[in-house]
Amino acid sequence: MSSSFNLIIKNGNCFTDGQLKKADIGISNGIVKKIGKLEHSNQKVLDATNLTILPGIIDTQVHFREPGSTDVEDLESGSKAAVLGGVTSVFEMPNTNPPTSNQTEFNKKLNLAKNRMFSNYAFYFGATPQNMEDLKKVDQLEGCCGVKLFAGSSTGNLLVKDEKDIEKVISNSSKIVSIHSEDEDILNLRKKFIKKGDVSSHPLWRNEECAMSSTRRVVKIAERYKKKIHVLHVTTKEEVEFLSRYKG
Repeated sequence: MSSSFNLIIKNGNCFTDGQLKKADIGISNGIVKKIGKLEHSNQKVLDATNLTILPGIIDTQVHFREPGSTDVEDLESGSKAAVLGGVTSVFEMPNTNPPTSNQTEFNKKLNLAKNRMFSNYAFYFGATPQNMEDLKKVDQLEGCCGVKLFAGSSTGNLLVKDEKDIEKVISNSSKIVSIHSEDEDILNLRKKFIKKGDVSSHPLWRNEECAMSSTRRVVKIAERYKKKIHVLHVTTKEEVEFLSRYKG
């Protein structure tokens, strides 16, 4: 049986069957085929004695800032850092400059990634009030993991703040919509709480009701159209409790 493996990782500590225990891992063509005590003959063997072996992490929200801000990060450096940290697959966000919100820019980003990224990767397609026809066809885009909707302001200029436009995005998208869920009107009303250089003012400005108002709205719309959505970076207890009632 062991002869069918291309690679055996031996003597590592694996979390399996609910506990951490020493085991070998047999891999064939990049796929884990068996975990247990394995004999080896002429396969490649990695000795993992005293090391812990964990599955690669899939990070579904990364910002590698290419194109537009490669002085901060780019697809190559970001994916290299990801792999070094145990992240083997990334979904990269569209709020670059220019934004990844049409097929031309999406294809440009795919070309930028070729032979430069160290991890598995896919890219989000950015929603705007003007690109509804594109959103209907994103399921045909190779390398597209979903649609990103900014219901509240963030880095870049991808903002869909009006409820009628948010509804159009969710109802028209042919892939799951992942949402930066904050109420733009509340964000604008609460700008008076911003203290430049004081990070403690951030949750006062972008408070619980700012998040909950938007999250209640997008869940209502998703239910109306029988669509699944992904609410990103949930930071409030209220949202966790609310979303738990609609999960599934």
